[in-house]
Amino acid sequence: MTSSVTRLALLAVAGLFIIGAGCESAPVNPFFADSLVPIGHGNSAQTDNIDINGPEGPSETLTPADMTYTHLGPAHFGIAISPEYPNGKRAIWSNGGDRISKLDYDTLAVIDEYPLTADPLMTPAEADAEIALLDSLSGADLANAGFALAIEYLLGLAGVYYLLDSDNTLFVGGSDSIIAYRDVDPNPADQNSAIEMRDEWLKPAGIGGNFVGANLTFDGKICMVTNEGWIVLVERDFSSYQAIQLPGGENAAAHNDYVVNVLGFRPGAADWVRNSMAIDEDGGIYVPSFETMHKVVWNGTYLSIDEADGAWHVPYSNTGGKGSGATPSLMGFGPDEEHFVVITDGNDIMNVEVFWRDEIPAGWVAPAGALSNRTAGLAPADMGNPSITAIQSEQSVVVGGYSVFVVNNEPTSVPAGFPPAARTVLVGFAGNDPAFAPRGIQKFTWNPLTKTFSEAWVNTYVTSANSVPIFSTANNTLYTVGARNGDWTMEAVNGYSGLSKTHYVTGSARYNSLFSGMNLDYEGRILHTTAFGIVRYERTPPGGP
Repeated sequence: MTSSVTRLALLAVAGLFIIGAGCESAPVNPFFADSLVPIGHGNSAQTDNIDINGPEGPSETLTPADMTYTHLGPAHFGIAISPEYPNGKRAIWSNGGDRISKLDYDTLAVIDEYPLTADPLMTPAEADAEIALLDSLSGADLANAGFALAIEYLLGLAGVYYLLDSDNTLFVGGSDSIIAYRDVDPNPADQNSAIEMRDEWLKPAGIGGNFVGANLTFDGKICMVTNEGWIVLVERDFSSYQAIQLPGGENAAAHNDYVVNVLGFRPGAADWVRNSMAIDEDGGIYVPSFETMHKVVWNGTYLSIDEADGAWHVPYSNTGGKGSGATPSLMGFGPDEEHFVVITDGNDIMNVEVFWRDEIPAGWVAPAGALSNRTAGLAPADMGNPSITAIQSEQSVVVGGYSVFVVNNEPTSVPAGFPPAARTVLVGFAGNDPAFAPRGIQKFTWNPLTKTFSEAWVNTYVTSANSVPIFSTANNTLYTVGARNGDWTMEAVNGYSGLSKTHYVTGSARYNSLFSGMNLDYEGRILHTTAFGIVRYERTPPGGP
């Protein structure tokens, strides 16, 4: 703890200087739902930030009375908040492993559920039994129980990626289709309409691979990407589509088969493309493949991978052999700001790599270690430990202004006999256990005066086990789900200094985020999906949102 605080103090001045630079927010895509949360990473730029104040303490142990919890069943990885209905109310949509759920925004009561399977839906009692089991275990027993749950509920899961459009239609990307869900009532007076499946768009046979990402262009097209590198644009009424394959994608199918069947990686762990994409307002589509960062251009008429149209394709380092674990995030949006796209690379010790989105400045010289002159910044995300031998994050980098936040998802240890390919699962269900809990959050900044990218601070104490954090640009606070002394927690970290601002002890595995994204609602309350449901912490920010 002492070394962490000392390093934070030494670097705080840099954080104070840079935090206000590049302060324009990502542009609002008018075809998303008019709400704070229309897609998993918040917006087309995938920044995971929000201009709403969140709670600031005091730190406390919360009881069930301090939280609103609703059972949803397994594998709900995020939410979308609806636009206002005529009565001024909203609903919350969530897609899961066995159902699509629609909740009342105010109460989190279930309005309707659309089953995705002919099998009986998981009941609250069944979920409570799994939660009680996890709460009763520790160490290798907890790790093995979590692994069994992952096999039962997460293996081969499709339908993770979703978006809610301006017509309040929820689009969910399956392995080989896009399904649209909406209110049964075509003109609902309030939020209480039941759910219906509008229709399904099946991926044509000529487009290879499974969908691994979803977004919207700024002219309202659904954009999907497959693990074999196909970028697909589909009209929201499913009337037509366009598709193009990334350079090198002709070898993607063989690559994906090789890493699973020969190298023994779990499916998806090292796919040729294994992340979603970011989209800018000018038609740029940004996606990393196995060891290449791509910009594809949609000009309103056709998709292009041609440099003459503004597209580009540059290598990034991949010594770990699994490629980037991050969905790209865009950084810099104003006309007087510099425009970047940010990922973590595929090195054993991952780097945060910043690429120029548009034209590379004349005379630019990339930093040492970069594989392309398009690289604007490159810095190791070693969580302040220069002797570390490997570290990777499975989360998109979080961006606020010219600040970039990265979390550690590597377990502190792995129990004997635990499958190496399942390290990610270990922090999913057992990330609260002190034996496994990963520690570390690191902030980097782009300095527009010196044109350099460097570490601003590192917190080596706070755990962000598996959640996708969210950064409040309103109160400069990063919120995530972590752990302390074997209990699950909510952690708030000061974006200026990196010091812990507050935390809530929630304790139970009931409140484990399990790889889902953090959100702030209109009242400034934190809410996120959990292993088997959704939780809202009934704490509001001082002075309001």
